[in-house]
Amino acid sequence: MRAAPEPGTTASVRPTVAPRPAAPTRRAAQGHPDPQPTGRPQRLAGVTTMIASGLSTQTGAAIGSLAFPVLGPVGVVAVRQYVAAVVLLAVGRPRLRSFTWWQWRPVLLLALVFGTMNLSLYSAIDRIGLGLAVTLEFLGPLAIALTAARRRVDILAAVVAAAGVVTLMRPQPSTDYAGMALGLLAAACWASYILLNRTVGQRVPGAQGSAAASGVSALMFLPVGVVLVLRHPPTAEALGYAVAAGVLASAVPYLADMFTLRRVPAQAFGLFMSVNPVLAALVGWIGLGQNLGRPEWASIGAIVAANSLSIVTRRT
Repeated sequence: MRAAPEPGTTASVRPTVAPRPAAPTRRAAQGHPDPQPTGRPQRLAGVTTMIASGLSTQTGAAIGSLAFPVLGPVGVVAVRQYVAAVVLLAVGRPRLRSFTWWQWRPVLLLALVFGTMNLSLYSAIDRIGLGLAVTLEFLGPLAIALTAARRRVDILAAVVAAAGVVTLMRPQPSTDYAGMALGLLAAACWASYILLNRTVGQRVPGAQGSAAASGVSALMFLPVGVVLVLRHPPTAEALGYAVAAGVLASAVPYLADMFTLRRVPAQAFGLFMSVNPVLAALVGWIGLGQNLGRPEWASIGAIVAANSLSIVTRRT
């Protein structure tokens, strides 16, 4: 998953109303400049970092799910929010006292969406598995890209993606509709996250807005941590899993993206981001034993193909 990137990664951040590339990423909406083509060694380093970042994100989500029996999705998300806040506050160093109410409004909304996005995603992972949850969440940035487009190829891409979703959510005796709904809620939150990141980036300089939103979101989850410690103290093992999830799915991707965006063209970056549902499915299969059937793999492939088609055919 790009399991719900942090406010400060891209707009996938990492994605905007008319994203560049066509495939949104939480990073673009953060105000990071589009990367310029560089030499082959630097591009190779950037691609290697993207692969490592994607695997880190999905591995972090998988490790975090191991703490679900003790902490539950809410507890794991709370710890992840704390880790994200520490990292982003250290990097962004927001001057909170200088913020005006005009700046605070989108920051507070971003904090709310950020927390809801991660909570709904991790709850979906608990019910339907890593691969399917991340695939559904990815519909958020994909929808932003396709609704802003006017080309026939984008209409085709939307049809392909819709076919994948219909196949993914087809009625079956074992279908977990609550888990599917949580995945779609995560998608809606990601789409909102994209648009809010754009607004925050316009109103607050640098990464200060994202860092502030991360800090506020962590404060929102502070009562969760207190309740967990008082009512059901977590084991050291479960806490270690949750912290590892925060580091691997928050800190590492954020720092990796900062490196990548300076070395890889925006189109290549967006294209790679679209492969994250596949990475999530593979990590879920290998690391957690979450096997998917042919229809599920076909659905994931259709959604990834839709995003890839929209990107590779876009003129830059």
